Amino acid sequence: MDSSLLASFKTIGAVQSAISNAVTLDEALQGGLKAIIDNAGAECAVIWYADKAGDGRLHPYFWIGPIDLTSKSHASGEGSVGRVYATQVAERKLDFNADRDPETVRDFEGMRVDSMVCVPFSNKYEELGAIQFVNKTDGSLFTDEGADVMEIMAMMAAIAIDENDALAEPWQPGEIVMSMRNITREFQNGDILTKVLKGVNLDVYEGEFLVLLGESGCGKSTLLNIIGGMDKATSGTFTYLGQDLSNATQEELTDFRRDNIGFIFQSYNLMPNLTATQNLKLIAELVDEPMNADEALDIVGLDDKKKNYPSQLSGGQQQRVSIARALVKNPRIILADEPTAALDYATSIEVLGVLEEVVRNGTTMVMVTHNEEITRMADRIVRMRGGRMYEVTVNRHPAHATDLVW
Repeated sequence: MDSSLLASFKTIGAVQSAISNAVTLDEALQGGLKAIIDNAGAECAVIWYADKAGDGRLHPYFWIGPIDLTSKSHASGEGSVGRVYATQVAERKLDFNADRDPETVRDFEGMRVDSMVCVPFSNKYEELGAIQFVNKTDGSLFTDEGADVMEIMAMMAAIAIDENDALAEPWQPGEIVMSMRNITREFQNGDILTKVLKGVNLDVYEGEFLVLLGESGCGKSTLLNIIGGMDKATSGTFTYLGQDLSNATQEELTDFRRDNIGFIFQSYNLMPNLTATQNLKLIAELVDEPMNADEALDIVGLDDKKKNYPSQLSGGQQQRVSIARALVKNPRIILADEPTAALDYATSIEVLGVLEEVVRNGTTMVMVTHNEEITRMADRIVRMRGGRMYEVTVNRHPAHATDLVW
């Protein structure tokens, strides 16, 4: 059997397996997309879904790649995605380098496009949207044979949706409070240059629970430090509510942290000679309009521990004090770096329950973790690998802390 034909059969089988083994529709589509991108060798793939009951535009439903498409959309007939949806005819731009037309758009939300395939996403009942593939990870170009297989795989993914199933409504994010474009971070140690972040593009939205997930060394904590103004990017643009902080001075970053950001760390960092209330008041004195310290401790369930010293508190209780310490600043955003890593399971669930309530009350939360189970609580999950984002997932059905098991 021809090797390319055999590879095509294997790819189709992988997609079929991913879809058939899924429990929910979302899992089927996400698993199918992952199987497609893995077998097609694509750098980025997006399922665009037409919101027929809403604004009529095509919104990203799932995507894998080093970009944040959360707030992006296309009108029917607009661009490759809109045209493919409107005409139900695939577009294959296999080699942008061969296209000498100066009007050709090669930018895809910050990515330079070298090769692109966009195929219809539809089943026998309706036109659902389009699936777009951008670039190959090995730098080669898509082929017509490969594009043929992509169309078959897109049809298989669409079959997962029948007349009894419907895709969830597009997630409606709040206001963009932070925006990062092409963020890099490099560290020089003698003759050795270490590139920790390699071009991150990410927005943070008002009121969301965003999780940065990845193995140790992937760059997630470094990214969190840049978000919190504790570190500066080597290059790229970082804005907060439209204010460009890319070249901010240390004094300006200090003001930014003080006025806008609350921090929760894996180590509690409490002053051992101060009571819980006193630890909070120490921070409250730094801001103009702090929350009452006793109120903050009430929120985290420590109304009976206000006069206790850290040594008189359990690990979970100390972490709750650190959460209250973040809250007392009345921050717009709370950053949490592995807040449950030092806790046992039962205590972790208690702490996550407190954080869940904080988000429910409208505070934006960005959390770094390596615990996959915690992502079930998040509104969005950004997976990182080797200093880059490689997948952004919108969780349309967030779990409660008490639902988590590990």
